[in-house]
Amino acid sequence: MRGLRGKTAIVTGGAAGIGAAIVERFRAEGTNVVIFDLNGEKKIDITDYEAVQKAVADAGPVDILINNAGWDMFKPFLKTDPTFWRKIISINLVGAMNLLHCVLPGMVARGGGKVVSIASDAGRVGSSGEAVYSACKGGIIALTKTLARELASKGVRLNTVCPGLTETNMLTEFMKGAGNPDKLAEAYRRAVPIGRLGKPEDIPGAVLFLASADADFITGQTLSVSGGLTMHG
Repeated sequence: MRGLRGKTAIVTGGAAGIGAAIVERFRAEGTNVVIFDLNGEKKIDITDYEAVQKAVADAGPVDILINNAGWDMFKPFLKTDPTFWRKIISINLVGAMNLLHCVLPGMVARGGGKVVSIASDAGRVGSSGEAVYSACKGGIIALTKTLARELASKGVRLNTVCPGLTETNMLTEFMKGAGNPDKLAEAYRRAVPIGRLGKPEDIPGAVLFLASADADFITGQTLSVSGGLTMHG
């Protein structure tokens, strides 16, 4: 894809799952990738604003930001508590806000940049057992649209990719919380028109496209990569 070679990209949650697949594709395109992950070589807690600020400064000029890090657990809302809310919100919403607040000023100063935030179809249509997570991902979508409006004239493009049900460690742990993971996995599979759950390698194509020069006239958009599980006009 055009405009990726030689650029510098930060990918949060890039040590495994969808994030690792995104990192692999960027590197294949000749993009310099900096991974922000608690499980990476450089352990960076995206919920810690000061740590993010320092890590972004150490990364040098950033051309592309991929907000991918996330965490969830299956819990009906009425069985959750404020401690659980704070954990979900800090990782899935505040973490992305920290990155945006630290990376965007440099993009504005240099006259351009690309941001792709990984939300979820749960943030578009809701998902049982994921009330707080869905709220966070809906927040990511709304935040992205707002920043896309604010920064369009500055040359910064922000878009959102919403994976559907994707076979990752996070999904495995999430389904364990439901108490019947095998039954739930089969129900999920049947719900997808294409007939299977997503795989991490299904996601990077959409992400890299939106980060590339081929998407210079696209901003404030939300793209589902879900095998047809959700369809929007």
